[in-house]
Amino acid sequence: MTAFGASEGWTAWPAPAKLNLFLHITGRRADGYHELQTVFRLLDWGDTVHLRPRTDGVIARIGGGASGVAEADDLMVRAAILLKKESNSSQGVDIGIEKRIPMGGGFGGGSSDAASVLVGLDRLWGLRLGEARLAALGQHLGADVPVFVRGRNAWAEGVGERLVPIELPPAWYLLASPGVHAATAALFQAPDLTRDAPPVTIAGFLSGAVLGNAFEPVLRRREPAVEAVFEALARVGRPRLTGSGSGCFVEFADRGSAEAALAALPPGMHAWVARGAERSPLLDAVEQHH
Repeated sequence: MTAFGASEGWTAWPAPAKLNLFLHITGRRADGYHELQTVFRLLDWGDTVHLRPRTDGVIARIGGGASGVAEADDLMVRAAILLKKESNSSQGVDIGIEKRIPMGGGFGGGSSDAASVLVGLDRLWGLRLGEARLAALGQHLGADVPVFVRGRNAWAEGVGERLVPIELPPAWYLLASPGVHAATAALFQAPDLTRDAPPVTIAGFLSGAVLGNAFEPVLRRREPAVEAVFEALARVGRPRLTGSGSGCFVEFADRGSAEAALAALPPGMHAWVARGAERSPLLDAVEQHH
């Protein structure tokens, strides 16, 4: 494992995971994209992106990135290249990562890593492009990137780019990963996917209406591992799917309840506990790098 010490010039930038507390598809647009409604909940847990500025203009990934992702395809590298081009910067950067968020689980790892590169380099390169411009850049990398750039829990519509900050009550989450890499594009094409859910309102969501995830029935039918995790979690609470990934979660009001539920799960399940964040730890890191 690569060491990313401050004495070697490295800076650390949190890249928190997210949950989709519900996800509806309300229609399909002329360009083929789907209209969504969802709530993004940021977690106080995730990856750590490491950045070390260089003066020669080179953008390089140090150590392994996310397993199996080529450097040219890595969203962190693509984010740095995009920011360099957008800002006409002559600077470069070494990029490293401590990866904790499972790939393909719907926890937003790749998008969050990219957002942390945009936000971190905006500081380190002295660009000061501002949140709105960075969020717009992030959208070129993926629909989930803007919410991580802005760093607040949000109600989202459109393809996920129209964000309204939302106050959410404190919560702890029991998270579980079945280890299945869900292919988002294939799921969007699934014939049994519900694409015409009636739109809901923020007030309806906040009133406690039970809202599901359009991908849940599709994935549970297709992936026995996802169904098995749902059955295990159903013994300790009401399981939900996050995003279009295979990751599942149960919400609890306090840490003790979440940890008791974790202890009650069958041995060998890849499960852990995380706290819901009021805002992204990335924003705290930005404030410390004045």
